[in-house]
Amino acid sequence: MSDHQHPFSLKDLRDKPLAEMQREVDQYISQFKEGYFSPLAMLARLTEEAGELAREVNHFYGEKPKKSSEADNSIEMELGDVLFILICFANSLGIDLTEAHDKVMDKFNTRDANRWTRIDEASNVEQADNGKVDEK
Repeated sequence: MSDHQHPFSLKDLRDKPLAEMQREVDQYISQFKEGYFSPLAMLARLTEEAGELAREVNHFYGEKPKKSSEADNSIEMELGDVLFILICFANSLGIDLTEAHDKVMDKFNTRDANRWTRIDEASNVEQADNGKVDEK
């Protein structure tokens, strides 16, 4: 896990439910005759956008600087592109992303419930290592 801190507080995020995002994307796509791409084309688009995100992350956090001729894209915009395509993919397949998220979180909270060291456990371990045990 990274020690990278969020540059903002997560409680300051704008409220916009996934369902609203899915409807907004559907309204946008519905104005065009072509509509949603096929699942294989959507997967290719998602892979393409993930590659562009990887490139931006590599430029920002990695050892490979951008060429002076390269566009000034941002991780934020590339994540937005990935999110847009992911929403298109879900919409085209009739998948409710809120429901999918809830199912995944349930899976992680049950299957992986004891997989990682919880922050309160880590501080108790550190205190025990330093001779300070929290008696509960």
